[in-house]
Amino acid sequence: MKTPPKTSPKTPTETPTETLTGMPMGTPSVDVPAPRPPRESVAPPVPAAPPGTFRLATGGLSVLVPLRPLLAGAVLALLLVAVGTVCLAVGDIAVAPLDALRAAVLGSGSPRDLLVVEELRMPRIEAGITVGAALGVAGCLMQTLSGNRLATPDTVGLNNGATAFAVAGIVSSSTSLLPSATALTGAATAAVLTLALSGGAGQRGYRFLVVGLGVGAVFGAVTNLILSRARIDAANAAFAWTVGTLNSRSQTAVTVLEVGLLVCLPLAVVLGRRLNVLRFSDAVATGLGVRVRPLRVAVLLTSVVCAGLAVAVAGPLGMIALAAPEAARRLTGPGPVPVLTSALAGAVFTLLADLIGRTVMAPLEIPVGLVTAVVGGPYLLWLLLTTRTRRTP
Repeated sequence: MKTPPKTSPKTPTETPTETLTGMPMGTPSVDVPAPRPPRESVAPPVPAAPPGTFRLATGGLSVLVPLRPLLAGAVLALLLVAVGTVCLAVGDIAVAPLDALRAAVLGSGSPRDLLVVEELRMPRIEAGITVGAALGVAGCLMQTLSGNRLATPDTVGLNNGATAFAVAGIVSSSTSLLPSATALTGAATAAVLTLALSGGAGQRGYRFLVVGLGVGAVFGAVTNLILSRARIDAANAAFAWTVGTLNSRSQTAVTVLEVGLLVCLPLAVVLGRRLNVLRFSDAVATGLGVRVRPLRVAVLLTSVVCAGLAVAVAGPLGMIALAAPEAARRLTGPGPVPVLTSALAGAVFTLLADLIGRTVMAPLEIPVGLVTAVVGGPYLLWLLLTTRTRRTP
């Protein structure tokens, strides 16, 4: 008889126990992966700015700023400050440039310097800056609208219309606000006649320019007729104004022009961005979502306001609206419509012309309108000889 095999009694050490992980000792071990650290969110790389621009970023917004127009505006602003300082210091009564700046900015200095700077020269410089800026903006918009460098408020009849109506207001009444109102009315009348006779706001090219020249000639004849029929005292008061001058300008008219610039300058910048599309054909601009006719009407109305209010202050200053946009384009290069740089260039040119008129034949003063006409005449001839003509319907 077989006996069952003996089995050794189990000792306490042989008792199956559980590991620290809670599994029996005989169970195969399983590697538990360690928890991964949270993945850091990587921001997408910022694309590099195109050549000639730099990126201005604040928070989640970024704007591309073109370098060349920015540098051109800075140079023109510094030049404007320099020319303004010279205009404050130079004259029949000389004032040191630092003393002139101290009197103009801080209002301190000798009584003589304060009288010359604050009462005589600063109002003249204020009028010159605002008039030049308004003419520069109006010229830039008109040239871009018509696609012709020769199309300005001078050549399309706006200035002559404003002059005729303003002279009628000066001769008939001495109210200080009347020239501004009548000049705006005259500029608007000339614009409506030019548009109607040239085929509407969509007409481009030399037809618009030639019709404007005819309308301007008619209003010039009306101005001469009003002066010849007016009383001698009223005619003498109006004639000096029709030449174009910054001497003893009405502060009320200057204030009205400043308010007009505060409204029209931002509007002109916005319109200038849309005018870039009008460099293509009307069909392309319409396909890109631009309402061509309302845009042209808005540009023309802005030009009328700027030109009319400028003429109400200083009279018809020729060639400023022609030369300032061209100089701005040469400084900024191809790209956006140079509205702001045209305003700065117009202000610089107006102050330079006034400075030349006050100093070149001192103590005799030449009106600024004559200086701009003499200097701008050769420039106009150069433009006529170098501009390529194109037939338009």
